[in-house]
Amino acid sequence: MMTPFKRFHLVRTLYRSSQIGESSSYLLGSSKTYSSAISNGSEGNFRSFYPNLLKGQDGFPFAGVKSLTLRSTMAAELSIFMNDKRMITTQAKAPAQARQVAQQISISSPGFIYEPYEPRAKMPFWKRWFTRSGWRRTKHDIILELKSAYAIAKLRKKGYSKKQFYNEAVNMYKEINTLIANGDRRSLRKSVTEKMFSALKNEIKLRESAWSKVYWEMVEPVVTIRTLRARLIGVDRKDLDKTFIQLTLEILAKQKFEAYDSKGSVVAGDKSKEVLVRDIWVFEKSMFHRGASWRLCGRITPKASKA
Repeated sequence: MMTPFKRFHLVRTLYRSSQIGESSSYLLGSSKTYSSAISNGSEGNFRSFYPNLLKGQDGFPFAGVKSLTLRSTMAAELSIFMNDKRMITTQAKAPAQARQVAQQISISSPGFIYEPYEPRAKMPFWKRWFTRSGWRRTKHDIILELKSAYAIAKLRKKGYSKKQFYNEAVNMYKEINTLIANGDRRSLRKSVTEKMFSALKNEIKLRESAWSKVYWEMVEPVVTIRTLRARLIGVDRKDLDKTFIQLTLEILAKQKFEAYDSKGSVVAGDKSKEVLVRDIWVFEKSMFHRGASWRLCGRITPKASKA
């Protein structure tokens, strides 16, 4: 038979165990809902054993005491687990939210060609230097050239090499044209901007409705490649380093082309003949994204110089 002193000591021990569970859930910073559930669970277990302790019944189920202590410990551990889970969830969400904010601030592409290149009309020497319209035209031409020079100078600080870029541009020119001919939309997405990809998808869809298959080949090396214009586009007024650069290139290359219908018959072109093609492509690159690569952002239809 258990003496009153031992009963009191056991009751005090159990009460402290339940209090530890409650105080742990509070100190661990769990929410009110979880703290309430854990506290109520501990108190409920304690109250269920309390009448038996007061009655002084023999054979008190000590396993119940172990169960209560275990549940109190589990309650504390559950509180830790739930608290850590919230912390992990917050840490997981934070980068996603940060990425969304970053995407809003630092966009992947401006989505347009800034000051698209067009050939300048030729002007006689006397008119350029002895008329007001000639002076205005000369001033405007100088400003255009200074903009290109400034953009190239900024690009060189990032390790730009004209020879290396021209090689990369030619490879991209060949690759993109091949992907367009093959209708490979998935691979094409990586080499062009979002707006350009949308335009090329429509172009491929229109072509596939007329021709079943297309053969395209570029005869290497290219005949001519040169830079017509360079422009910087700022996306943040408070940070002048957040810019995109666009280089407009003229590419003159010999190509072979042939189109087929659903039966495999040639309906356009002749792949046995070389055709000299002049293209004006605009390549774009972010100046503030680490590891950014050049992408095609637009094509300009070549126009003859105005007389």
